[in-house]
Amino acid sequence: MSAPVAADAASSDPASLPAQRLAAAPLVRRMAAFLYEGVLLFGVLAFAGLVYGVAVHQTSGIEKRTGLIAVCFVVLGVYFIGLWTQAGQTLAMKTWHLRLLTDRGLPLSPRRALARYLASYVWFLPPLALAGALRLPSAAAIFGLVAGWIVVYALSARLHPRRQFWHDALCDTAIVGYRPTKPLPQ
Repeated sequence: MSAPVAADAASSDPASLPAQRLAAAPLVRRMAAFLYEGVLLFGVLAFAGLVYGVAVHQTSGIEKRTGLIAVCFVVLGVYFIGLWTQAGQTLAMKTWHLRLLTDRGLPLSPRRALARYLASYVWFLPPLALAGALRLPSAAAIFGLVAGWIVVYALSARLHPRRQFWHDALCDTAIVGYRPTKPLPQ
């Protein structure tokens, strides 16, 4: 971590810091949490898709697809917005000792969490829109385009003065390192 504020953020409660802008946690840890989040969300979305499919009697992946996309969007929104506003971290962020705060070290309001949730679609929408415009013929080509964009977008955080993702800069949020304090033995 490059800034003194970031070092303090890793060792104490970030919300107790003075009104300084927080430095982002290391990119490798944030991306590890990103990948782990994907694994966890695979199960969450598979379950949501199963419930949706049974509820609407969906017999193929093509029919009623718009409804399924809407359900997945809402499920992801409830998951992220709920956890960001209640705990400041998702399960993957907790595993990697990360916390999402405003760039002043405060917990997120529901409005700011919603804004960040919507802005975070920059991870996926640009390459998917490009894939649609190019009419890419295979899932492998689409996956390659999305994976390439994720790498480019993640590395673009190195261009930001505080090394944070651009959607975090837009929403005045920061993913910081966080080590919970252990309770004293009694």
